[in-house]
Amino acid sequence: MKKIIIITGGAGFVGSNLIEKILKETNKKIISIDNYSSGYKKNHIKNPRVKYIKEDTTNIRKILSKHIKKIDSVFHFGEFARIYQSFEKFDTCFRSNSLGTLEVFKFCLDNKIKLIYSATSASLGNKGMDKNLSPYAFTKSKNLELLENFKKWFNFKFEVVYFYNVYGPRHIKSGEMATVIGIFEDQYKKNKPLTVVKPGTQTRRFTHINDTVNVCYEAWVKNKCAHYSISNKKFYSIKEVAKMFDSKIKFLKARPGERFASALTNISQNSKIIKKYGKLHLKDYITSVIKDKLLWKLKVR
Repeated sequence: MKKIIIITGGAGFVGSNLIEKILKETNKKIISIDNYSSGYKKNHIKNPRVKYIKEDTTNIRKILSKHIKKIDSVFHFGEFARIYQSFEKFDTCFRSNSLGTLEVFKFCLDNKIKLIYSATSASLGNKGMDKNLSPYAFTKSKNLELLENFKKWFNFKFEVVYFYNVYGPRHIKSGEMATVIGIFEDQYKKNKPLTVVKPGTQTRRFTHINDTVNVCYEAWVKNKCAHYSISNKKFYSIKEVAKMFDSKIKFLKARPGERFASALTNISQNSKIIKKYGKLHLKDYITSVIKDKLLWKLKVR
């Protein structure tokens, strides 16, 4: 019986939350492969069924050679996942998202292992034109093309889940890999102005991590060989989100690769996607952050 689930990026934000979900819902063992470029040991889930390996996905075949016959599926979430930073770290982005991901795809194909791949709305917005906005979006869109060709050429089985600006427990709050909501939360708690990249009118469908991993798990269980998206029906501009914190705002100059809106508007792909919508709302999360800060102030008085 195949008892092992592989999660690349298991020490990261999404990966660590997915590990918790799988541990809760199944009796499977889990192996996390993470190079810790945006993952942290503090995200490790303490459970005897989880093993953490610090390695690069380019070496996945060597790492898992002893486990092949026991592997049920691979959740490939361990890629370089930042738009603006992909310009400055092009080599790192390409190595992870192109070379590393190709090795993961080939490993799954050669060993007939089911793949669940995390895609991004960044590669399919603006009727598909956004796929060339950044090295990150370009590599992710090419990986989707490769998967579809693997399906035609080799009858390869996989699930794809498109993420939309995920937030929640364990999101990165500082540094170059921080998320928008993570940055705002950190700045708010430190009484600093919230930094908004101009023009501030760019919109996003912020989606809670619980909703995101629930759809990842659902895609794995249903095993339809399908494309899913998980987003929130409500979208907000970055400036609107900053105002929810009731803090001062500091505008930063516009950056290359910035998308005006996050939406799956590539017509050729849109018809294939099973759309799922989150139940948790950004306003409720921000309200809880504000409440926590007020409670902390009362305690230290």
